[in-house]
Amino acid sequence: MVARKNETPANAVGRASSGKKLLKCFEDHRHVWVFMELERGNVHPVSIELLGEGRRLADKLGVQLAGVILGSSEGVGTKPAIEEAFAYGADVAYLVESPLLANYRNEPFTKALTDLVTTHKPEILLLGATTLGRDLAGAVATTLQTGLTADCTELDVDGDGSLAATRPTFGGSLLCTIYTLISRPQMATVRSRVMATPQRADKPIGRVIQHQLLMVEEEIVTKVFAFLCNSGSEQSDLANSDIVVGGGLGLGAVGNLQYLRNLATTIGGGVGCSRPLVQKGWMPADRQIGQSGHTIRPKLYIAAGISGAVQHRVGVEGADLIVAINLDQNAPIFDFAHIGVVACALEFLPALTDAFAKRMAPHNSIKVMDRGS
Repeated sequence: MVARKNETPANAVGRASSGKKLLKCFEDHRHVWVFMELERGNVHPVSIELLGEGRRLADKLGVQLAGVILGSSEGVGTKPAIEEAFAYGADVAYLVESPLLANYRNEPFTKALTDLVTTHKPEILLLGATTLGRDLAGAVATTLQTGLTADCTELDVDGDGSLAATRPTFGGSLLCTIYTLISRPQMATVRSRVMATPQRADKPIGRVIQHQLLMVEEEIVTKVFAFLCNSGSEQSDLANSDIVVGGGLGLGAVGNLQYLRNLATTIGGGVGCSRPLVQKGWMPADRQIGQSGHTIRPKLYIAAGISGAVQHRVGVEGADLIVAINLDQNAPIFDFAHIGVVACALEFLPALTDAFAKRMAPHNSIKVMDRGS
């Protein structure tokens, strides 16, 4: 693998400039694959987002897009996932069904996916950067002895067809474009909400290629005794909130976070923060926004007292509208915010809350225009 700092896929130069050549045994690898992660029979949203991104990459390369489904025929089964793969742009689906794949365990999933790759030879393999996806991607990349770029914020292909995977590095202070030069498949993981959700189009199920899992239960060390749903979790759902209010060190003191909560309550939004507030213990880690926290794509994001470091930027730049409030007119956040307000957040937030409250009365929540309106 090779990494190039401060380059985006648009101006990155790829394998040609490095002088390294793709090994001959990988020259017949073609097509873009997306691993379809299932949660109790339902397709994880990040897999849908990756199908949209995979479709774009496949079209650019002139190859097919495939959805990869690993699961059991018991219960809900795999048919809904297959239908979703084609509805969101897949040309073909690869299916491995086995009772051993009813619940995620690293050994059978790694075996199934690596066998599929070895047999059908994709050039690009994308997975969601979920707990499951990270575990599986690392095991598959290690088994296949290929490169893996984790937590990507942008994907593209360069002039020679190499995957250009961009991610933050050095604590989020730089963006780095990484290439897998001499091996295949080129693997990358992407977190939920980083990519846009593609439009769904109902269409018939296309070609499904089935593959057998050559494994028995006795070969698997991990055993599943029961599944306990975490439905009682009180963690915030920032990643799926349409309105988010975030705060940073510019708020000055932990007591001033109440200004954020008041505004969020008034407009029906969630409350988040930058990494320094979590490090100080002012807010829990599940409220952190940025590369090492949540990636959000709200219709409205209000950032108060946040400087706008790269690691925070990559977590919010998918928002439809970013409103930044900061006393420092040279703060980096003004470089990518749609609306910038140079003011003291401690004075501006109460005034903004009062203005919203008066404007919205007697309504219960703010109406935000749909994306693309």
